[in-house]
Amino acid sequence: MDKVRAKGTVITALGAMSGTSLDGVDAAVIDTDGVDIHGFGPHSYRAYTDDERAVLRAALGQWSGPALDPATQVVMAAHRAALLPYADVDVVGFHGQTVAHAPRMQGTLQLGDGAALADALGTPVVWDFRSADVELGGEGAPLAPFFHFACAKWMGAQAPVAFLNLGGVGNLTWVNPAQDTPDADGALLAFDTGPANAPVNDLVQERRGLPFDEGGRIAAGGTVETGALELFLAEPYFSRMPPKSLDRNDFAEMVTLVRELKDADAAATLTAMCAAGVAQAMEHCPSPPTHVLVTGGGRHNPVLMQMLSVSLDCPVEPVEAVGLDGDMLEAQAFAYLAVRVARGLPTSCPGTTGVRAAVGGGIVSNPSGS
Repeated sequence: MDKVRAKGTVITALGAMSGTSLDGVDAAVIDTDGVDIHGFGPHSYRAYTDDERAVLRAALGQWSGPALDPATQVVMAAHRAALLPYADVDVVGFHGQTVAHAPRMQGTLQLGDGAALADALGTPVVWDFRSADVELGGEGAPLAPFFHFACAKWMGAQAPVAFLNLGGVGNLTWVNPAQDTPDADGALLAFDTGPANAPVNDLVQERRGLPFDEGGRIAAGGTVETGALELFLAEPYFSRMPPKSLDRNDFAEMVTLVRELKDADAAATLTAMCAAGVAQAMEHCPSPPTHVLVTGGGRHNPVLMQMLSVSLDCPVEPVEAVGLDGDMLEAQAFAYLAVRVARGLPTSCPGTTGVRAAVGGGIVSNPSGS
């Protein structure tokens, strides 16, 4: 553990992410000192089965109750399976599974026990990344922006750039790489843009028994219902100044707006809502980014990517265009954040979550007996 805590030493960190899309567990290795990215290592993906996904869905929005224990068991079993194959890593960043997020009310809830995972892996585990931020008045999300700042430095960006993560919920990070550190004034602005893949996933699951609209094929055959889109954009969330964050189910009424539409028209309209939320979000950027780099599952949807290209005033590209891996960026982020937590470095700041001051969240659990 001394090596993990020693500032300035490059170590090998393994991160895991199970997002609100409920598709599975991403696992990825990076080499970092908690400041700079020194290299990217192996990665893998462990999909949830249909039965596991159903158990997790039953826990969404629940702060307590009988649905949480079976969901926790699914989360722990999936993460053990995903992470055990990795040897010779110094620390693990374990995000867990968010099932409820209301930072101004109950707080934020991620299922999973990092201490039990540390025992199972025989490796120190950093977890519970969000609670400290919420306790200090922050939104607790998004947390990847400090890693996005490191990515902008790694790729040699000379002017502001934006990272757009399209998972279950969308979030945007505006990065000014001219600043020296991510918590410097004006270095970052980050917030949730609105719902992304979650409403479309829920729609096609309900109507067709599919986990998602693969390749945007269903939406591609439909027409956007502009009346529903206008009602969506009238939601007060879009006029709120950032930082701000959402729970996966905060816009559950979106599905109600398209309830009477044919499958293709409903999917097209929900996809357009995601793109419109991003377009609204771009107006909050301190200055126009040179381009928007898209990560997460949404970048695989050509209908959504085309809508974004038409809506935004700058080039829109998948993060692969600059040599990053959009499927693994969030898992890599929690590997990076794990090192920062272990070394007492901040993981969020006023510009990313609205927290009162830069804070380093997370709990470090060592294996029993170590």
